[in-house]
Amino acid sequence: MMESMITNYAPTRAEVNDVANAVLDGADAVMLSGETSVGKFPVVVIENMKKIIHAVERNSRDIYFKEHIPTQKNQTFISDSICFNACVMAQQVTATAIVTMTNSGYTGYKLSSHRPQADIFIFTDNPVLLNTMSLVWGVRGFYYNRYESTDATISDIKEFLKREGLVKQDDLVINIASMPMTDRGRANMLKLSSVS
Repeated sequence: MMESMITNYAPTRAEVNDVANAVLDGADAVMLSGETSVGKFPVVVIENMKKIIHAVERNSRDIYFKEHIPTQKNQTFISDSICFNACVMAQQVTATAIVTMTNSGYTGYKLSSHRPQADIFIFTDNPVLLNTMSLVWGVRGFYYNRYESTDATISDIKEFLKREGLVKQDDLVINIASMPMTDRGRANMLKLSSVS
């Protein structure tokens, strides 16, 4: 996306526009290849791309709140409704984060497609899924393999996020889960709570 930076210290105006437009168009990720593998200024390229992305995300409200109303005849209607309503609720209450357990990654993908301003944190015991989800817009994944009761798991995850500095006391957090948790089914539960 910033090919001239293989040899030049600064991107061209067209390259800056390409990166900005990718963000505006809803790209989950942007990629560099030659610029960082054989280019003269790999760190500068990454810094420039990061500045462009942050500027667009900070200054353009158009990239957020892409509501996809669930289709009732769809087999994923319940999960889709949970994700849709979590994103609407996050906007209404200014939630800090939407947190979910996932086995397939579907919930993370669906939440991301709505482009909430809340952080999206997924927890899974599938390391391969963590790698995949790291490329999805707005999603941060964490390894988690303790499946206890729903309440205990939600509490444990909130404590983890608090310890990591990702949420703080009194932040509002939305949790999505599948009940019963041991069935590892599709998302069917939504909980709004405050971090204590």
